[in-house]
Amino acid sequence: MKKVAALCCGLLWLGCASPEARRPLNTPKDTFLKNSANHNKMRFAQEQKQFKIVANNTPELEFTVSEKGFWYALLEETATATTSPKVGDQVTINYQIESLNGSLIYDEATLGEVEFLVDKEDVIPALREGVKVLKPGQKGLFLFPSFMCFGVQGDFEKIGSRQSLRFIITLVAIKSEK
Repeated sequence: MKKVAALCCGLLWLGCASPEARRPLNTPKDTFLKNSANHNKMRFAQEQKQFKIVANNTPELEFTVSEKGFWYALLEETATATTSPKVGDQVTINYQIESLNGSLIYDEATLGEVEFLVDKEDVIPALREGVKVLKPGQKGLFLFPSFMCFGVQGDFEKIGSRQSLRFIITLVAIKSEK
């Protein structure tokens, strides 16, 4: 009996010690996000190198690099138009999509004439940003990185995952927002 009482007292004495905080077994790591960001930066740099090769292979065109990361060259100039589309303007365009090597993926007849409100309708970023550098009547050749086109998923038909593309866009008309 004395041994049991001593054991109970010992356990009570140990149980009264201050609680010690439990440490998590798995510490959170942001390595996935860092790896993903690094992968995307490397992918973007690789696409920019491909654009440079395309530009070097077409010396008759003068390419401009935009702040958004796409490259473009004007194919047809227009002397009459002076303004580019602004947010809310309704634009009418014709366009075709090609691979970077120039192989036709979708032609203008298949895609048809497209109308949308600049920055107010859900169209792919390539079209949304591309029309902003054109004036009515101008036609441009655009080299778009994959994130501005169909991204990781592609279009589930002819355009693959993470595919950089060439667009030839003609800005047919602008109707200004009133």
